[in-house]
Amino acid sequence: MPQARAYHLTGTRGTLAVREWSGDRPRYLALVVHGYGEHIGRYVPLAELLVRHGALVAGPDHMGHGESAGERVLIEDFEEVVTDVHAVARRLHEDRPGLPLVVIGHSMGGLIAARYAQRYGESLAALVLSAPVIGDWELPRRLLALDEIPDTPISPAALSRDPAVGAAYAADPLVWHGPMKRPTVEAFARTLDTVTEEGDVGPLPLLWLHGDDDRLVPLPGSRIGVEQLSGGKLTERVFPGARHEVFNETCKAEAYETLTRFLDGVLAG
Repeated sequence: MPQARAYHLTGTRGTLAVREWSGDRPRYLALVVHGYGEHIGRYVPLAELLVRHGALVAGPDHMGHGESAGERVLIEDFEEVVTDVHAVARRLHEDRPGLPLVVIGHSMGGLIAARYAQRYGESLAALVLSAPVIGDWELPRRLLALDEIPDTPISPAALSRDPAVGAAYAADPLVWHGPMKRPTVEAFARTLDTVTEEGDVGPLPLLWLHGDDDRLVPLPGSRIGVEQLSGGKLTERVFPGARHEVFNETCKAEAYETLTRFLDGVLAG
């Protein structure tokens, strides 16, 4: 079993809760960036897989999420979240100098990871995006056109065809089950524009994973952003019938295998 530990760092707007998983003599670092309304504790199966593959894995709960400080799901500037993620990366490099770093971002975490790669790409060996909020995501436009954002939480059934995934999500006290907040939606809209405007990430190897039945972050709009972000080293895998969380889907073994094969190629190179 991997060794797990939790610690805290000082973030841009308060204390960040960080979790880390490691084994013996890791050969690379994997920084996992979670999605909207959830927390890094939902990524234990992915972390355990990556530790078996040779990684030291870590990830923070973003501001206003999980066990980190801040008003729940309130993010006024995603640049601050990127800075927080970089604080974790610095800690990893201090503890394990010389190891290559891979950033893996899911959903909102994909937007954060994309912006991270634009700001700090020279420090990365690879970027992995799972169902990333990037490109033409219409939800912010639709919500900001309303006088009041409706109290419509994420449907657990939208995450995976595995009902156990939705049930665990619905029962998780660290998951936010309320409405989105207008400043956060506004920050989403600004950062989507920023990522588009800042251009591609050059030769950085990029893996994109997505389900073709993702109704939270539809595949066509995400494709626009991924293709704009990629500097040419793009590997993609679309999973037929899969919903939003490919690492928690009924096809998760294929998603894991695709991820580790990609990382093997990156590390060998």
